[in-house]
Amino acid sequence: MADQQIKLTECPRDAMQGLSHFVPTDIKAEYINLLLQVGFDTIDFGSFVSPKAIPQLRDTAEVLSKLDLSNTQSKLLAIVANLRGAEEACRHEAITYLGYPFSISEGFQMRNTNTTIADAFDTVKKVKALCTANNKDLLVYLSMGFGNPYGDEWSIEIIERWTEKLVDEGIGIVALSDTIGIATPDQISSIYPPLTKRFPKTEFGLHLHSTPETALVKIEAAYQSGCRRFDSALKGYGGCPMANDDLTGNIATENLIDCLKPQNALHGLNLDRLKEALAFADRVFTA
Repeated sequence: MADQQIKLTECPRDAMQGLSHFVPTDIKAEYINLLLQVGFDTIDFGSFVSPKAIPQLRDTAEVLSKLDLSNTQSKLLAIVANLRGAEEACRHEAITYLGYPFSISEGFQMRNTNTTIADAFDTVKKVKALCTANNKDLLVYLSMGFGNPYGDEWSIEIIERWTEKLVDEGIGIVALSDTIGIATPDQISSIYPPLTKRFPKTEFGLHLHSTPETALVKIEAAYQSGCRRFDSALKGYGGCPMANDDLTGNIATENLIDCLKPQNALHGLNLDRLKEALAFADRVFTA
């Protein structure tokens, strides 16, 4: 694992979705077009969900139509919350990944997608079949992967049990998600390696939320645990608007890059474009 190149997923979708002001479609597209030139493995660019639930992303299809994909190696990921959204996403050839938020917390699954865990798992199976038929890959986010504030039972055994069910359904990519930013380095070190050992054919990533003060120790613990797939957002913007907390942000991409540079596993990033995107982010995230 030590010499394996790191895959970075930049998450403007997660960064934007909870903003109180609507980011104009052209600004979204200009920002994402900049990100496409940086060299990230994947861009989590939008979502096909109810505009009532996430009004900020009601223009995802229009944003997609304005993206220049002619000179980028980055793949596009869109979040879906139900079969209808998956069907819409599958109509767009440019999208490689569909992401589905599956929670091991009943309370958060209801809060996030208005469905039970059992029904959500049924949706996963249907979306997986749809992805297979349309040459897409399904990435499942294992939400509340490090605990939850809703009083639901939580344990490493529960994580492993649901991971096994997902793997049995053919899910090839699973992202452990620290939805409310409570993961500790010890937790990461105790949860991540056993999963990769037990399910060696599955690609595991981490989608961590964090305060700036605790981000670096989480990144270091994740890397030492074997993680090579990280989600982040420039300047640490974002978080989950459905979570019951004072939002912690995403891991800041620029800090993630600085932290991982000594590992010599980040190749092909255009740092000039990265600087441009960092400067442009202020136009996106400040009203």
